[in-house]
Amino acid sequence: MTQPTESAPRRAKHLIDPTQPRKQATPEDLARLEKVQRRVLTALVVTTIVHLSVGLVIAAAYVSDDERVAQVGLCVLGGAFGVCAVASGFAIHRRSPLTPWLLVGFLPTAVGLAVILS
Repeated sequence: MTQPTESAPRRAKHLIDPTQPRKQATPEDLARLEKVQRRVLTALVVTTIVHLSVGLVIAAAYVSDDERVAQVGLCVLGGAFGVCAVASGFAIHRRSPLTPWLLVGFLPTAVGLAVILS
């Protein structure tokens, strides 16, 4: 009779195996990771600032019509934050923030003033 040989227990494939080190990241992998990180950061920063901008314009709509200066001021501040959102998106990607796309940042101001002054 042959006796069964005892071998080391099999390690589950989803666990880390110290005898099998992970492959090292290549420069292409790191560049791809950096690109994804920039896109995620841009999405977070721009949407956060745009929410602030739109919130200021909505707040201007709820201010009494007797306070027209306050309404216009909130709309202008909303536009300023919109421009900051666009500029920060370009800056995160290491591009010049001085671009014609900054005019898109004034969109909340234009919409807010159209609503308030109508």
